Amino acid sequence: MQTRVLGTDLRVSALGLGAMGMSQSYGPGPGRDDNIALLRAAVDHGVTFFDTAEVYGPFVNEELVGEALEPVRDQVVIATKFGFAFDDEGNQTGLSSRPEHIRRVADASLTRLRTDRIDLFYQHRVDPDVPIEEVAGAVQELIAAGKVQHFGMSEASAATVRRAHAVQPVTALQNEYSLWWRRPEAEILPLCEELGIGLVPYSPLGKGFLTGTIDANTSFTEGDIRGSIPRFDAEARRANQALVDLLGTVAARRDATVAQIALAWLLARRPWIVPIPGTRKLSRLRENLAAADVELSADDLSEIETAAAAIEVQGARYPDHLERLTDR
Repeated sequence: MQTRVLGTDLRVSALGLGAMGMSQSYGPGPGRDDNIALLRAAVDHGVTFFDTAEVYGPFVNEELVGEALEPVRDQVVIATKFGFAFDDEGNQTGLSSRPEHIRRVADASLTRLRTDRIDLFYQHRVDPDVPIEEVAGAVQELIAAGKVQHFGMSEASAATVRRAHAVQPVTALQNEYSLWWRRPEAEILPLCEELGIGLVPYSPLGKGFLTGTIDANTSFTEGDIRGSIPRFDAEARRANQALVDLLGTVAARRDATVAQIALAWLLARRPWIVPIPGTRKLSRLRENLAAADVELSADDLSEIETAAAAIEVQGARYPDHLERLTDR
C-alpha cells in the first residue's frame, strides 16, 4: 500500500478504513468477531489508518477498534473524535467542546482504544458555544501531555479552521468529499493547500451510491440512515444515476469497478488527500484498496470533470438538523 502524509509528518496508508458502519447507520451487519477479523485483515492488506469516534454506537465502535488493533498498535494510526455530549444512559444530548469535557473524552477514548495515545483527535463538529481557540488550546494541552499526537477538525468552516490553526496546528480536516459532494473544493481544498493540512474525505463513495450497487429500486433496511436522507429518495437516486453511469464508462475502459474509479478520482485530486471508505465485507475492502493502483490519465480526469459538470446532483446530503451542524 502506498502512503501519504497528513499535515507535516503524519504518514498513513493512501486509503484508510472508516469503522463507523460496523456499529451504526447501515442497519444490521456482521457480529463483533467478524468485524474484528475485517479490521485485522485491513492491516494485513496494508491499511495503517483507522477512523472511529466516541459517538459511533456510541462508545462501542472505539472498543471494537481498540480490541482489533491492540496486537498491532504500533503499526497503525488511530483517529477518533470528540464534540458530543451524552446523558448517563449514553444518549446523545447535543454538542460539547468545553475544555474539561475534551479532557474527559480523551481519557475515556484512551481506555476504550486500549492505547496510551490518540494519534489524531478530531473535533467532530464545531460547538458554537465554545470559542475555537479554547478547543485548540485544550487539545494542545493533551498533546503536551502525550495523550494526543495530532489535532484535527471535521466539517468546520475555513474561517474557524484558521482560528484554530493559529493556536494549535491542524494536521487534518475530515469532511465529506466525493464526486457527488464537492463543496470542499470552494474553500477547504485551497485552505489545506495554503496551511499544509491534509484532507480525509469521509463517505468517499457517497454512502455506497458511487459503488453502482444502489439504484432507484433499492430498499433500505430498518436502521439504515439512507432511508432518511433526501439524496437517497427514489427520485433523487434515479436522477443521480447519471453520475454512476459516468464512472462506469471510465471503469469499463480501465478494467476497474465504479467504486475504484470514484476513489482513484479523489486520490488524483491532491497528494495529501486520504479517503476512508468504510465497509463490512472483505471483498469490498479488497476492491476499495485496489483503487490505490488505478492511475487515471489526464484524459480520464478531463472526461470526468467535463461530464460531471453537466450533472446536477439531486437531493440534500443530510436532513436539515444534521446539515446545520456543518460549516460553522
